[in-house]
Amino acid sequence: MSGFAKVITVSDRAFAGTRDDRSGPLGAELLTEAGWSTDVVVVPDEAVQIADALRTAVSDGARMVITTGGTGLSPRDVTPEATAPLLDRLIPGIAEEIRRVGAAHLPGAMLSRGIAGTFGGALVVNLAGSPGAVRDGIPVVLSIADHVLGQLDGGDHA
Repeated sequence: MSGFAKVITVSDRAFAGTRDDRSGPLGAELLTEAGWSTDVVVVPDEAVQIADALRTAVSDGARMVITTGGTGLSPRDVTPEATAPLLDRLIPGIAEEIRRVGAAHLPGAMLSRGIAGTFGGALVVNLAGSPGAVRDGIPVVLSIADHVLGQLDGGDHA
């Protein structure tokens, strides 16, 4: 199963144009290679704008929304807090596996506070903002995305 996926980069510097967004385009490239139609939007580390971008992605028909950035420990890292109130259901196992896979390469991956869940018929996953985190995380998401979306569409546990 594939469809439309949205990648939301959460970064004050990328939004301001003072840093290139490398993680968002990499996420879109990996999703495109897996058969998804994708695009990328960049928002600042502001909870209201992150939540608005998530709502817009789902209302525009995205079946999968990947955020990159804003999952760390700095005061401006608010992606999980912006995402959580929107989710219909949490899927902690996805976020746990992303941290496990990432920590095998970089122990700091354990510090990501990213969450995963469903929102309005879409799978939503927070990834850390580095290209390495996206390279590690997207395959984890893709390994379960079809099953999640099938379940959201009323499918059985095949």
